[in-house]
Amino acid sequence: MKIDSRAYRLVCLTGFMGAGKSTVARLLARQTGWEHVDLDKRIVDSTGLSIPEIFSRSGEPAFRQIETEQLARVLGETAEVGKRRILSLGGGTTVQPQNRDLLREYQATLIWLDCDVDELLRRCAQITDRPLFRDEAAFRALYEQRLPVYRLSDFRVESDVEPQRIVEQILSLGIFPKVAV
Repeated sequence: MKIDSRAYRLVCLTGFMGAGKSTVARLLARQTGWEHVDLDKRIVDSTGLSIPEIFSRSGEPAFRQIETEQLARVLGETAEVGKRRILSLGGGTTVQPQNRDLLREYQATLIWLDCDVDELLRRCAQITDRPLFRDEAAFRALYEQRLPVYRLSDFRVESDVEPQRIVEQILSLGIFPKVAV
């Protein structure tokens, strides 16, 4: 059995809050056998605080610093152990230039889970632990502000469908290794 040598080693899911990054990454990892790492979970585990608690206690700049530190740690571990990983990023991770630089440095492949803002709003309306979701106007403004950065991703898939259909779209991109017999 031989693995395609052009295979990607680190695939990162990016997109706005509610796009399904963590859910899709878990399903994708299960289907491909790759390891899934959730950046937000790493942040929570490293600080012992929820993301809303970090925002309320220390503010967004402190959160972004922790996020960059944890991203660098995850990327370094990935390179060191040589495992193939699927990394679900936070909605604002790629907005930070230093994070985009890190992702490029480690040759991460970015997949943007693109979802209509009205669908995102519907999904997030019931969630109370989103520190940047204050009201509909602010939500829409933040979405528009982040769109240009999401568009820089290597690939774009529609994420306003069921998670398994999103996984199918990602698998059809041809970025996961094919096993040759």
